[in-house]
Amino acid sequence: MLGAIIGDIAGSRFEWNNIKTKNFELLSRKHCYPTDDTVMSLAVAKAILSCGRDYSKLSENAVRYMQQLGRKYPDAGYGSRFQSWIESDDPKPYNSYGNGSAMRVSACGFAAGSLEEAAELSAEVTKVTHSHPEGMKGAEATAAAVYLARTGRTVTEIKEYIDRHYYRIDFRLDEIRGSYRTDISCQGSVPQALEAFYESEDFEDTIRNAISIGGDSDTIAAIAGGIAEAHYGIPSDIRGKALPFLDKTELSILEEFESVFQSLAPDSAFHTGGAYFDNSRPK
Repeated sequence: MLGAIIGDIAGSRFEWNNIKTKNFELLSRKHCYPTDDTVMSLAVAKAILSCGRDYSKLSENAVRYMQQLGRKYPDAGYGSRFQSWIESDDPKPYNSYGNGSAMRVSACGFAAGSLEEAAELSAEVTKVTHSHPEGMKGAEATAAAVYLARTGRTVTEIKEYIDRHYYRIDFRLDEIRGSYRTDISCQGSVPQALEAFYESEDFEDTIRNAISIGGDSDTIAAIAGGIAEAHYGIPSDIRGKALPFLDKTELSILEEFESVFQSLAPDSAFHTGGAYFDNSRPK
């Protein structure tokens, strides 16, 4: 999950001032900051933790912690409809297909015990807001990619699975870098985040790929970063630079989640082995 947070922080300063190159300071203490992508990723993680291993109330807990943390960090940069949802006394799904559904679900891919469960967890935390089929799809594709990456599947295997069941990507980053503009829909940004991972050499390269195409930089990098963490792990130097951006509340959620689901050295990818994997899409 820290991979998504790092992507968010690195991309934050470029969201409204796109950069079309991979040559930039990755984590600037002067210019970078956590946004709503970080807050909501942590809220989903907290919701998962609060369930123990019984996810029957995951949707209810997702609402609770997204509202709780959303109100604690009111200036994180939420969209207008989500801001209203956070403040509502009776929050309801609002049929969104925005990429906010995908940026927050990396914890689902890390917590899941199977590919099917990754899809189920994603659905439970997504349907409370982003109930549009494209919003659900973007979140599920991201959670599935994280799960497949952390269970040792190759980039080629992950791409083949995502192409078959979610997004058939027929572009390269170099082909779209000059013309790509901000698109906050899942269908207009999740494929770009996935391609940033597919073309990467390591964790840092994934983040640089994602930011270099412009658009909704923090969210694209958050989506790609969660997948990259699951596949590559996070270098200890980057982890060390990222953690000081988080406050005590945020750090405590991250540390608790990692202690339960990601108890490996920082430079190690998270692999469980013996994972469920076939060519059928989870139902």
